[in-house]
Amino acid sequence: MGGTINVWIPEFIKLVAAGDFEWAYDKIKTTNNLPAVCGRVCPQESQCEKFCVRARRGEAVSIGRLERFVADWNLANRPVKAETIPSNGKKIAVIGSGPAGLSFAADLAKAGYQVTIFEAFHVPCGVLLYGIPEVRLPKALVQKEIDAVKQLGVTIRTNMVIGRVLSLVDLTVEGYEGILIGSGAGLPSFMKIPGENLNCVYLLRNFWLVLTLMKAYSSQKRIGPSSRDYRRGRNRCK
Repeated sequence: MGGTINVWIPEFIKLVAAGDFEWAYDKIKTTNNLPAVCGRVCPQESQCEKFCVRARRGEAVSIGRLERFVADWNLANRPVKAETIPSNGKKIAVIGSGPAGLSFAADLAKAGYQVTIFEAFHVPCGVLLYGIPEVRLPKALVQKEIDAVKQLGVTIRTNMVIGRVLSLVDLTVEGYEGILIGSGAGLPSFMKIPGENLNCVYLLRNFWLVLTLMKAYSSQKRIGPSSRDYRRGRNRCK
């Protein structure tokens, strides 16, 4: 989620102060297609809030929390509706449905392009789904952001491993005039320390992925051995 998206911060804060949450949301959306996500997981303290003039004499304005509030208010009070956007007849393919792919697809759809996202997993959203805990970024909220992108006319095709199911040449043959590769950082970086390849040593990415696919975040049932099991010598890794 690095980089800058040039949110109109003073403008949307003035609208929030005036109680006009609807226009505040629309102002944010002019440059940010995922405000509910960015309001939660972006490092505001080192980006926008770092440059807040109020920080010179105390605390900065909680820009991230305001963005989150406006986005949540919009999701709760304004139903997502399909937008009718004149097509320019050009097709664009996006590989990967993470934050980069979704944002890019939404911007192009607003400009009239026919955009299709190709996702390797059986569900879209990449790192937003399996890389961030539920307590910080609820899955239901992520789904609403995906639905908003779809309402722009974006098509998402899952279980599409580009390079195996289809190649880049295949996409070109199908009429796609441009291709964005937003496949993310799927391969891990090992620390090259003793023991990192032992059994029961898990990569954090894979650990979160398994928990997400098992929907452990919504289950009341304990998953895995308890501390009592370990004290009794059960379920120890060999």
